[in-house]
Amino acid sequence: MTRLIKTICIPLGIALGAFAAMPTSAAPEAAVTVLSTKDLADMPGKEAIVLAVDFPPGSVDPVHRHDAHAFVYVIEGSIVMGVKGGQEVTLTPGQTFYEGPGDIHTVGRNASATKPAKFIVTMVKNKGVPFFIPVK
Repeated sequence: MTRLIKTICIPLGIALGAFAAMPTSAAPEAAVTVLSTKDLADMPGKEAIVLAVDFPPGSVDPVHRHDAHAFVYVIEGSIVMGVKGGQEVTLTPGQTFYEGPGDIHTVGRNASATKPAKFIVTMVKNKGVPFFIPVK
């Protein structure tokens, strides 16, 4: 009987241990849609870009920067935003948030684990530079 228990329990323990060590699923990623881009003729080397960002419930942005002037306008749901050295703010429809070219965006997430959020971002940035730059 002891041998039977060892034969069953040891492999089962190994399997359960491997399962427990598996990474948990990551938060759902935001969907970013470029709505428009426009060269700014009176500002050589600069362009404007307008993005729509859909945050699924529980979505969290990695720490990043934009190297741009970024203006956020919330359309739906609520989002939490913050930059290094600043305070976290929770924004709801009709509210805005600004990030400057030197800001590190340390907090960006959907405030809800059950409802989606959507916002528009308008940026003035250097032409040819990505609008999203991860920070380690």
